[in-house]
Amino acid sequence: MMQGTNHKALTDTDTLGGRISLARDASALSLDNAAKMVGVESNVWSAWENDRSEPGREYLETIAASLQVSGVWLSTGFGLGPRWPGDETLF
Repeated sequence: MMQGTNHKALTDTDTLGGRISLARDASALSLDNAAKMVGVESNVWSAWENDRSEPGREYLETIAASLQVSGVWLSTGFGLGPRWPGDETLF
């Protein structure tokens, strides 16, 4: 786990797939569970995380809500990002 790390610095230049993966890790969700929450197959979610494809606009807010991050952060890297267990930083 990455406690005590400046998570914002890790995400400023990250890709959409990287932010999806980072937020899922922070949420402690398995890939399968995250995919089920959004209503897609796990191979689709995996493709999103690995930047082989991007989720359509209709999925972005659902993904953000499922991972407890803002849609803006998910899209751009700015805004309310993931909260890590034990992280003292307020977002």
